Amino acid sequence: MRRALLSLVIALALSLAAGCGSVGKNFDSGKVQNIKNHSTTKNEVLDWFGLPFKEGMENGSMMWTYQFDRYVAGSTKSKDLVILFDNNNVVKAYRYTSNE
Repeated sequence: MRRALLSLVIALALSLAAGCGSVGKNFDSGKVQNIKNHSTTKNEVLDWFGLPFKEGMENGSMMWTYQFDRYVAGSTKSKDLVILFDNNNVVKAYRYTSNE
């Protein structure tokens, strides 16, 4: 009896865990409003959001991407912040999208 109950608890826990997950690192979306083109520095972005999820180049500009996707019971919540920096490490442009 005890073994059957333990098996049931384990099976239930695994089935609940299988329906959940996340990708990326959560970040404070409230700080996005602080970003100003041609003014905010790379160091300020680093202080506010930490290390980016991805780094790359786009048309000669450094690009940082912050991404967080959460999957819970068939629904997806996501938020993405993409920031382009000029050669002086100042924000050239950014884009923020979210379905939260």
